[in-house]
Amino acid sequence: MLHLGTLLAVIVFFWKDIARIVQGSMRMLREEKKDSPDGKLLLLIVLASVPTGLMGIVFRDWVESFFSEPKLVGAMLLVTGGVLWVTRYVRGQNKGVDGMTWKDALLIGVAQGVAIMPGISRSGATISTGFYCGLDRSLAGRFSFLLSIPAILGATVLEFPKIETIETIWVTLVGTGVAFCVGLLSLKLLMGIIRAGRLFNFSYYCWGVGLLMILLAK
Repeated sequence: MLHLGTLLAVIVFFWKDIARIVQGSMRMLREEKKDSPDGKLLLLIVLASVPTGLMGIVFRDWVESFFSEPKLVGAMLLVTGGVLWVTRYVRGQNKGVDGMTWKDALLIGVAQGVAIMPGISRSGATISTGFYCGLDRSLAGRFSFLLSIPAILGATVLEFPKIETIETIWVTLVGTGVAFCVGLLSLKLLMGIIRAGRLFNFSYYCWGVGLLMILLAK
């Protein structure tokens, strides 16, 4: 339900991109413009969602067992920090949608699939992979969050039957609302950091929290 709140935040924040993607896809279907960048972006998002979906279905039960292992979560936070830190040395090719390939989409999709591991940041993994693939910084950020829409929606559908087990639904709804509001503010801040090429600054946070979890975990 918290992820549902952030999903709504992504939809509201990127509503113009989503509208252009829908319009571009419709033009492609009507064959008015076969090489529409926005239509191509939708195809790449769909393609990237395939490995994410497969990894989520295959490894779901196995990964859920790790949520009770704080030392492992701490270790994965250290890994996330390392992935983010390396981005400071990446000199991208500034590829736009036209230059983005199906291989780039698949790699980013695999990165998102790996992020089902607790402690691996989904946005950190996918944005960093976008940098490694040579994407323009803004496109790497946009693609990462647009790609989160089908992933979070799919996860929400899988988990929704468990809603009946929630005793205080109103508390959950408040949490969803807070996640939505904080999500909007975070997206505005994060997209600015991504465009400035300062994503690696989050590595310090990941390393600090990761070490703390490892040291304090029993």
